[in-house]
Amino acid sequence: MYVDTFVDNAKVMAKGQVTIPKDIRAILGVNSGDRITFIVEGNSVRMVNSAVYAMQLLQQDMQGEAERSGLTSDDDVINLVKDLRDEA
Repeated sequence: MYVDTFVDNAKVMAKGQVTIPKDIRAILGVNSGDRITFIVEGNSVRMVNSAVYAMQLLQQDMQGEAERSGLTSDDDVINLVKDLRDEA
């Protein structure tokens, strides 16, 4: 197990519902009404904060796009933002 790994468990109720333990909710950064994503990997399941997971996927999809668009420095980004603001 990893150094930051710990084990907690919960009971599955008749309708398949499970209460996520408080410590796990804190680690995931989820509160009442938030969404979680289940990622199945073989016979294991990871549970992640859906908002964080969506942002990670977006970051993966956008990886390298700045360079492909010719944005290679902070000045390039600042100039692009200025140009876009001038157009608006």
